[in-house]
Amino acid sequence: MSNVLDEIVEGVEPWPGVVSVMAGERTPVLLGLDIGTSGIRAALFDESGREIAGSSIRSDHISIASEGASFDAEILLEQVATTLSAVLTNIPETVTSIEYIAISCFWHSLMGVDERGYATTPVLGWADSRAVAETYQLRSEFDEATIHARTGCRFHPSYWPAKLRWLRSEQPEVFSATKLWLSFADYLAYQLFGEPVTSVSMASGTGLLNQVTCQWDEELLTALGIAINNLPEVARPDRRLPKLTAAHAVVWPQLSGAQLFPAVGDGAANNIGSGCHSTDRVSLMVGTSGAMRVSFKGDPPTQIPPELWSYRASRERVVIGGALSDGGGLYNWIKETLLFDRFPDEIESELELLEPDGHGLTVLPFWSGERSTGWNPNARGAILGLSKQTRGIDILRAAMEAVAYRFALIAKALEPFASDAMLVASGNALRSSPTWIQILADVMGRPVALTETSEASLRGAALLALEAAGKIQGVEELSVPVEMVFEPNLTHHVRYQQALERQEQIYKQLLT
Repeated sequence: MSNVLDEIVEGVEPWPGVVSVMAGERTPVLLGLDIGTSGIRAALFDESGREIAGSSIRSDHISIASEGASFDAEILLEQVATTLSAVLTNIPETVTSIEYIAISCFWHSLMGVDERGYATTPVLGWADSRAVAETYQLRSEFDEATIHARTGCRFHPSYWPAKLRWLRSEQPEVFSATKLWLSFADYLAYQLFGEPVTSVSMASGTGLLNQVTCQWDEELLTALGIAINNLPEVARPDRRLPKLTAAHAVVWPQLSGAQLFPAVGDGAANNIGSGCHSTDRVSLMVGTSGAMRVSFKGDPPTQIPPELWSYRASRERVVIGGALSDGGGLYNWIKETLLFDRFPDEIESELELLEPDGHGLTVLPFWSGERSTGWNPNARGAILGLSKQTRGIDILRAAMEAVAYRFALIAKALEPFASDAMLVASGNALRSSPTWIQILADVMGRPVALTETSEASLRGAALLALEAAGKIQGVEELSVPVEMVFEPNLTHHVRYQQALERQEQIYKQLLT
């Protein structure tokens, strides 16, 4: 293993507050860490899954470019280390020890490391779209429906098979120098705990895991020229949980006895944290990107609708859904580009007053490409119907409605798995715009509930770890209160159905 993180934390003084923590009434806790494409969140949780007041820390990224396309692993490691130090500095005196570490991390990232553990590539995120040609090659070589049923993933630039083939073709020296192919979450475990171990959840988002056996798919590995020992071990249920390396335990002594639960995918954690852990609730999340997912205990489906993917939250829990590459990222881009001189509250008030589909625009919201529902690796954004009367606020409203139409298509594909489920909204983009939640309710023609949990992925990772450790009987025993329910306006719903059909017609004309 390398000493990359040793170099990052070199000079950091060991935490001085150990003695003071030992006083008073104390309780063991879990440290939760959520590494997203927009920032890092950390907090402490008690053994019942309740967040400890005053322990939460958030830091925004300064390193991730192009909304998740690629970034420097060492810079992000440094931000993780800084966040860990910050949350441990604020540790309450009632805490006697930290027993577990639970991590939620963004899905689909890929990076290489050499024999010393140093990065051979940047971290390639889901939005890195350079492997378009390789995607089409894979689709021509394999029966994609068979691979989709087995791995839960379509061939697409966001997944590992196309990325690995692109790296082998375009960067053969880098490919040859790479000993291990990892997600950023796996790389973090390698640096902090000395073991390149991955979870079933994280592996399920690569496109290389057999979702039934929970092992790496040998047929795909052979086609890609990848050996099993070039990938991290997929942690088994009986595997001994790793602990912090001795060198890092000196810097963070409160974590010296804590055991790591291998990171889970942020989408799976979001479902659990927002209370969407059975087929009676569907999570609708809008952050930088967007996703709609249903999670349940059981086996993955033998046939997956082509619009959707199937991943895992754990060996016992399946997550099925669809993902949009554009959500809050597109919302912010339009505001910063066209409405940069307006205050957020002013924008929200004006958005609320606009008539549904009253702008005369049709938007294809693919600024960052398309995943669900068409999985077109060449798709790009478009705005049609512009005139001299079109204002920036009209374009923003049209884009918000356009994203809602794509969610409606995912919802239709999800009906076989959750036909009468409650829609539960989460994500900072939706929390900042009640108008957007109302648009979603009107487009769907169904109520949309907003939960009181603002950091669902962080909470979900903590609950899954406590369940696995036997501290709680199951995540189902912890309910999530609803903050507000947005009821649909059915008159608006009819108008939006016509607009959705218009969007679909233009999509077919331009992109298929």
